Amino acid sequence: MSKRRRLTGTCIGTVAIGLVVAGGVLGGKAAEAAPPTESTSENPENPPPAIGAYLDYGPDGVTRMAELSQWLGGAELSVGHTYLPGDVWENIEGRPGFLRSWADWRRGADDRIFVLNVPMLERNEERPSDDEVRELLQEGAGGGFDHHYQKLATRLVELGVPDTVIVLGWEMNGTTYAHRCGPDPEAWKTYWNRIVAAMRSVPGQKFRFDFAPNRGLDAIPWTECYPGDDVVDIIGMDAYDQPPGDTFDQQVSDPYGLQKQVDFAAEHKKAISYPEWGLFRNGDNPEYMRRMLDWMDEHKPLYQTITDYCPHGVWQCAENPQSSEVFRSKLFGWQPPVRQPDTETPGTPTPAPTPPQAPTPPLPKPAETKPVRPTPTDPPGKPDSDKEWCVPIEMGEWINRWVQDFTVCVKPGTPEHWKHRNP
Repeated sequence: MSKRRRLTGTCIGTVAIGLVVAGGVLGGKAAEAAPPTESTSENPENPPPAIGAYLDYGPDGVTRMAELSQWLGGAELSVGHTYLPGDVWENIEGRPGFLRSWADWRRGADDRIFVLNVPMLERNEERPSDDEVRELLQEGAGGGFDHHYQKLATRLVELGVPDTVIVLGWEMNGTTYAHRCGPDPEAWKTYWNRIVAAMRSVPGQKFRFDFAPNRGLDAIPWTECYPGDDVVDIIGMDAYDQPPGDTFDQQVSDPYGLQKQVDFAAEHKKAISYPEWGLFRNGDNPEYMRRMLDWMDEHKPLYQTITDYCPHGVWQCAENPQSSEVFRSKLFGWQPPVRQPDTETPGTPTPAPTPPQAPTPPLPKPAETKPVRPTPTDPPGKPDSDKEWCVPIEMGEWINRWVQDFTVCVKPGTPEHWKHRNP
């Protein structure tokens, strides 16, 4: 860890909670920073959970951590969380250019954690049919894709991050991703085992594998996808404020909900985690934020990383100011300014308190209503020199009435010509 002061524990009630947050940026004017807070209790036999936020999958997720640290009162941030693109195998293998900035950051301190979501199939977000998924899972179960994961593991070890937490095939009980379990649970479990064996075969690795379904039943009970205690280190859950469960109590007690995760992990002697969680269908819901933080305070996940952009987040999303205040106050001791009583000398005006500023998103709000995984493509090349292009000429209003569907253009080196306007 760097020499800057870091927050190793703050109090939620009477329980110490550690800070681990993955990077992001606060665009525009930074929101009001929380005052520094200090740890009030620390138990070395029961280390505090790691608290984080997923804000950006690329290098900006590393370089922008400083502003998030400021918003949290100067606390040193100590977890990085990102996703490998699931478009083609070359990206699932982990291009060094993509991973290097995360690896450099992880090596900056011994107590940092790097969490990496890894797809199990290419074209992961193209929604192939169940029949195609079944065939691919069976091919993977037969060892057809082992070499891709050996290459990924080798790169992670060579980059100096052999202890990466691998969130493999996340949300497998749903229908969003090609790496879903439902079309062939037995092949899926066998394939998971092959991937873990391939990555563990690389000398020097110390990977931990996180099995992280969606909360609730979804398309298939996630317990039917569990691949075995010897190939799972952490039982995670992606949990958003949405059905199943209209209230937080229902989200806990619903079949395959939060309580089932905790009980299942205890039965299998595994740590728990929350790689993705946050607000969703119920909007700015401070009660949900409070209850979810209390739940994690009670059950001590190894780490949790809130999905922090609209509509889920509390820092990059100005739509959730009340939940943002709950997040900062419960975890980091921040309190909104309070007007002082009128005890000043008569005639001395009482300064008005400065209201807390809602976080300003650094990027345009995504159109999607679920976290968007990275799918980078090659940058566009320069336009061909022989491509047709033209410079439009502004015409008077009188002529526009007659040529509404056309634009007058001048192409350099050619006479004036008409070019049909695309509708």
